[in-house]
Amino acid sequence: MSYLFLIIGAIFVNNFVLSQFLGICPFIGVSKKTDTALGMGLAVTFVMGLASVFTYMINKYVLVPLGLDAFLQTIAFILIIAGLVQSVEIVIKKVSPALYSALGVYLPLITTNCAVLGVALLNITKSYNLLQSFLNGVFSGVGFTLAILLLAGIRERLRDSDIPEHFQGFPITLIAASIMSMAFGAFSGMFGI
Repeated sequence: MSYLFLIIGAIFVNNFVLSQFLGICPFIGVSKKTDTALGMGLAVTFVMGLASVFTYMINKYVLVPLGLDAFLQTIAFILIIAGLVQSVEIVIKKVSPALYSALGVYLPLITTNCAVLGVALLNITKSYNLLQSFLNGVFSGVGFTLAILLLAGIRERLRDSDIPEHFQGFPITLIAASIMSMAFGAFSGMFGI
């Protein structure tokens, strides 16, 4: 598999939020402002990249040789992701207290973000090597960041728009996300991935 196709596929074609519908909670919850969305996107990208490397190593060098991959894979991956999220949370709290408070409850929720666990499991399912796993993790995070930034930009513009009362707030957000999902679906036809 070409690395370019892997990267394009992770960002556009197989976008975890808009194509596979994983990670919707932070996608909707943190997309009210672009600066907060960018912070969440970068945090998720960082965790996805590191989680892809660590889960690959643990799976290949610990779980598979011991024959425990069928039994402990998901639990081990969740523990690895939880440890990484705790580390990211500590760093963000120290480096940018404003971003830490803006992300609020959604930062610890990266631990249970099914997109992060999904990329780790997808790497194993597709039998990616270490480099492919890392690239898939990072660029899946880039795809998540792109999607959340686009939705945040749309939501900022919608705040100043004249929207019928019944569509204001959450309904118009879902409509915007649906249209984005259809637009990203067109990439699969363009690239044939």
